Amino acid sequence: MTAALFNPIKLGQLTLANRIVMPPMTRSRASLPDNRANEMMAAYYAQRSSAGLIIGEGTQISPLAQGYAWTPGIYSSAQLDGWHKVTKAVHANNGIMFAQLWHVGRVTHPQNIGGLQPISSSAIKANNVKVFIDDGTHAPGFVDVVTPREMTQADIDTVIAEFTQAASNAINAGFDGIELHAANGYLINQFIDSESNHRTDKYGGNLTNRLRFLDEVISAMAAAIGADKIGVRLAPLTTLNGTVDANPEQTYVAAAALLNKHNIAYLHIAEADWDDAPVMSNSFKNAIRNAFAGVLIYAGKYTVERAISAIESGVADMIAFGRPFVANPDLPSRIKHGQPWANHDPQTLFGGNEKGLTDYPTFSESESA
Repeated sequence: MTAALFNPIKLGQLTLANRIVMPPMTRSRASLPDNRANEMMAAYYAQRSSAGLIIGEGTQISPLAQGYAWTPGIYSSAQLDGWHKVTKAVHANNGIMFAQLWHVGRVTHPQNIGGLQPISSSAIKANNVKVFIDDGTHAPGFVDVVTPREMTQADIDTVIAEFTQAASNAINAGFDGIELHAANGYLINQFIDSESNHRTDKYGGNLTNRLRFLDEVISAMAAAIGADKIGVRLAPLTTLNGTVDANPEQTYVAAAALLNKHNIAYLHIAEADWDDAPVMSNSFKNAIRNAFAGVLIYAGKYTVERAISAIESGVADMIAFGRPFVANPDLPSRIKHGQPWANHDPQTLFGGNEKGLTDYPTFSESESA
């Protein structure tokens, strides 16, 4: 029954053992003061290395790119050393791992970025959006975001250079590739969506202009590490962090076609996954499939049955299971053998220590306990 999920697949120059993806999930366990990946994170990812592909948690490309407390960076030598521990542990278990690179833009607070004002496509505050800061306790302290300043051309050039350096850093730290986070209301998404981009220069207004920043970032990173080591995450119908597009189907089919021209390894579509979320229609998914010839990954509350159906229909090539991977380090084995899934503790998702990170047992361990 689950054969569709366990057929090998080519991803760039890589051959993946199965079609099951562990997607990026912020866990906020980086070591301070330098926001460095650590042994605890290495153990966490190594436990889950039976996924066909692991995409690491959102990793900031610069100090100004950080949105939340305790998230890891990939711009200093200490941070690269930390990530090398992670990739070494994953590879020791025959896993394959991409780094997710992000710049959050306006989705932050000055306390997380050294007291500076955030930057964005436009000087528009994200309404009803909170981020968490380190307020001196071990629990995240949530605060409202602030109004960003509109990026200048110099700012744009700087961020493109930071993404490019971060991509090279990721490869040097042992990652098999990188995923550009262009979803969920973060910086690149702030350029793409019409309601968060009110620019009047070549990066704003019409759709071609709103996709220009994405285009330039991908071009620069592909020149540095090769397009076959690059994936991109998009979220066409997600309104997380206040980004909304007036015509998402037109916008995101165009984005898929643009990325197809770059010959990137994969496109990762995050479907809106809250209870009353808008549903991506089959026609929308088919239009993306027709626009993009590479590997297509979908994420968003997938059951095994829905995952198999998506792959067998040809709409998707791989399926990402997010929170199920938190409490089920052996999720592919549980899927293959029809074993029940454990539930995660939502109180331990962000911040803290090994509790709720590396202490979830495999099915065999839970059975023998």
